[in-house]
Amino acid sequence: MNLALWVERAGKARADAPATAWGARVHRRYGELAERASRLAAGMRGLGLAPGARVALFAKNHPAYVEAMVAIWWAGLAAVPINNKLHRDEVAYILEASRAGLVFTTPDLGETAAAAAPATPLMDLEGAAYEALIAGAEPAPVADAGLDDLAWLFFTSGTTGRPKGAMLSHRNLLTMTTAYLADVAPVAEGDACLHAAPMSHGSGLYILPHLAHMGVNVVPESGGFGPAEIVELLTRWPRAAMFAAPTMLNRLVRWEGEIPEAALRNLKAVIYGGAPMYVEDAQAALERLGPRLVQIYGQGESPMTITCLRREEIADREHPDWLTRLGSAGRPYVNVEVRVVDADGRPVAPGESGEIACRGPSVMLGYLDDPEATARTIRDGWLMTGDVGAFDAAGYLTLMDRSKDLIISGGTNIYPREVEEALLTHPGVDECSVIGRRDADWGEIVVAYVVGRAGEDELDAWCLERMARFKRPKAYVFVDELPKNNYGKILKTELRERDAARTEPLQGGVNG
Repeated sequence: MNLALWVERAGKARADAPATAWGARVHRRYGELAERASRLAAGMRGLGLAPGARVALFAKNHPAYVEAMVAIWWAGLAAVPINNKLHRDEVAYILEASRAGLVFTTPDLGETAAAAAPATPLMDLEGAAYEALIAGAEPAPVADAGLDDLAWLFFTSGTTGRPKGAMLSHRNLLTMTTAYLADVAPVAEGDACLHAAPMSHGSGLYILPHLAHMGVNVVPESGGFGPAEIVELLTRWPRAAMFAAPTMLNRLVRWEGEIPEAALRNLKAVIYGGAPMYVEDAQAALERLGPRLVQIYGQGESPMTITCLRREEIADREHPDWLTRLGSAGRPYVNVEVRVVDADGRPVAPGESGEIACRGPSVMLGYLDDPEATARTIRDGWLMTGDVGAFDAAGYLTLMDRSKDLIISGGTNIYPREVEEALLTHPGVDECSVIGRRDADWGEIVVAYVVGRAGEDELDAWCLERMARFKRPKAYVFVDELPKNNYGKILKTELRERDAARTEPLQGGVNG
């Protein structure tokens, strides 16, 4: 089944229903969206893109993002969404690894895209060539696609600093969609989804349940998140849901402006995930926004779909275990299996910690061109998440730790190894180790412990030349030596303890 069928059907049944919006105004209706996606699909095939070819989306949030993504599937191609904050060299690696035959971009990113892939055709979503491609093609039927055909190629950073391409099929995305509709927030015709978080990641995945049930995907005119703009949009769009990193949710809750009753009436759900959410912050959000919070836990390899802490559970203050559950990641979705296992892959008893594993139709096909990494990650059909957690007797999962030293800052994954490798190329750095430090605004910030002669400003400039701005350290600590074991391995756990001891600790629980 091709996911583009949802738009084709909506275009016939509800041609006048809003499909996408740019701020407060309708951008495309379903009849128009279906017509344009059909023509754009034919135009891409006319450029020589054969079924299964990859098309990249390196763009800021834009209503045409939805149109281009649907057209990619309509043509039988695979989408490669790319984080628009990445450095040119990182974009170049993804484009080369994915073998993308076309890149959709926005005007502000065209120069970066051209530098990253000078030989790959670029098409500006706001440009004349894009409109000409649509206008010059005849409508095409939706391409036949099997459930296991590649639909979305999601590049997630790896511990070596080289991103791995998680291959997501139409089946994986269909499973994510049905999980959303069953457990997160049912969608009726006309319900809105506000895309203030990057559409290359979680927010973009939530385009799908709203297309499936003829909702409207709304992009703020700023293309990003601002509390005042979000509140204003909530007064315009009824029954609105929004995916938000905890950082965004906290900014909305702490915003000093008024959230009028009309906006709260229209706010159906704020779905948060992708980074730690502290219990006291969840309580504050519940106090200001009311019973509208949903927490999800997933990975790119099982998109948005491992466990869910549902709205009713977050709001149930009378339950004797409410605070404990508020600090958990919820229970498994209806269509996946989740268990916690020991080092030999055997399930552990409730209350015991181990590695979290999940199995079901949401689990990726594997990593692109990396069978060894696929075999390490998917064992006997189970996705080994690398996260450590424990179930309680009632089946609620609590995340205990994140393996591989992953740092999540502002909802974005940052792998220390990648930052360390950049720092170690500087002639003034002898040794370094990068860790995450808890932060009230960002969840975590990147902190580099450095042995060497280089200064902070020098290292900051060095990092900016080699990686995305959000990955660079926000703090440097210069030391004479790093803690190591008898084999010379740097002890990050001890380093984190030292760092916590030298900074003022924050109190409260944490959830995933």
